[in-house]
Amino acid sequence: MGLTSRTTVWAMVALAALCVALLVWLWPRFAKPGLWQVLGRLAAIGVTQVTIVAAFACGVNSSYQFFGSWGELFGDVDTAPVGVTQASDGTATVNGISSVHGRLVQPAGDQQLSRVHGLPDGPPAVTGRVESVKIIGRRTGVVDPAFVYLPPQYFQKAYARQRFPVIVALSGYPGSIFNLAQHLRVPQTVAELQARGQMQPTIVVMIRPTIAPPRDTECVNVPGGPQTETFLAKDLPQAIRSVYRAGHYASSWGVMGYSSGGSCALQLTMRDPGVYTTAVALSPDYKVKDDPTTGNLFGSGPGRQARIDGHDLMWRLKHLPVPQVSVLVAHSKHGEKGYGETQAFIKAVKAPMRVASILPESGSHNFPTWLREMPAALTWMNTQLTFPQDVTPQPRPKRTTLADPTPSHRPSHTPLRTEATEPRPSKEAGQ
Repeated sequence: MGLTSRTTVWAMVALAALCVALLVWLWPRFAKPGLWQVLGRLAAIGVTQVTIVAAFACGVNSSYQFFGSWGELFGDVDTAPVGVTQASDGTATVNGISSVHGRLVQPAGDQQLSRVHGLPDGPPAVTGRVESVKIIGRRTGVVDPAFVYLPPQYFQKAYARQRFPVIVALSGYPGSIFNLAQHLRVPQTVAELQARGQMQPTIVVMIRPTIAPPRDTECVNVPGGPQTETFLAKDLPQAIRSVYRAGHYASSWGVMGYSSGGSCALQLTMRDPGVYTTAVALSPDYKVKDDPTTGNLFGSGPGRQARIDGHDLMWRLKHLPVPQVSVLVAHSKHGEKGYGETQAFIKAVKAPMRVASILPESGSHNFPTWLREMPAALTWMNTQLTFPQDVTPQPRPKRTTLADPTPSHRPSHTPLRTEATEPRPSKEAGQ
């Protein structure tokens, strides 16, 4: 039985119910005085409590997909690259789909995609498509599951030579790509906005930053350990460009996330502005810290403090040149911790960096809150990413060749102003 299957959930519920029944039936025998009877009562109560908690945990995990398998739960994860199934025309197939091919993006199994409600259903050129794949990190060797949303225009002849902007959507910890698709409704919301003309055609890559489960590595290159930043800032863009018609330039790449995924989005954009120029962070933190789920992220020795400071965004704004990027942060005034830190971050931003914010009066640290913020966040991000970024090469007769594409420039924009978020003017030069 799979960890996330309904069979496992109902089996755990049945086991918990059985333990409760046995506890009630056997309690009179344990009620007698004596050491063994006392130990029996403690054992019966303990086993019953454990099974009840386990049943509840299995139900929650089945709904939210924190851990996708028993191996992930216990840290035994297969990182070997998967095989590619070749179709008759030499391209790989995913559930009968033949657009995925190559060494760095490989077809995957269902990965709970069939359980996601409201996905595009129809001809890809009309509704778009979501593909289930695995991303292979050339530098890091990481194998990470992903869903990739392709807009209808991707399959239309009029756009056959166009490269599309890309949004990388990151889950929180210990979230999964299922959460991004089912509970945050990323591909569904993107498709709805594009259908209403409120968003340009965009590729969306849904992926988790937890590349070494169950450890929470944040977006850090751990000394002697998982290289999460390298995977997300170098391996992932290279892999996506090697298979899909994705933009070559940073002005067409944005990253977004919720909770620790939002923290990661800010870290990537401010630390790697040559890769991502736009970030949306829903309920983020602004500093990476060690905790029981992360272990030691920064190593030891004389370089430890420099690595800690480098992942403290407030420290970066104060001590380092400000990158020319645009970010949007969201935090509820009531119901979430960190609203004061978000206000401090907004005030600390200086030109040429730009900041926008979504600051609702109330909302908890959960999917209903982030789901409310998604349409506005995506609409804002749409104004930051350039399209078309460039064109793919096209065969020309004889010796005539296409001129080299030149990068498009990011349009100037006015930050979203759910609250006053204009950055303070500054003469400090950017990176």
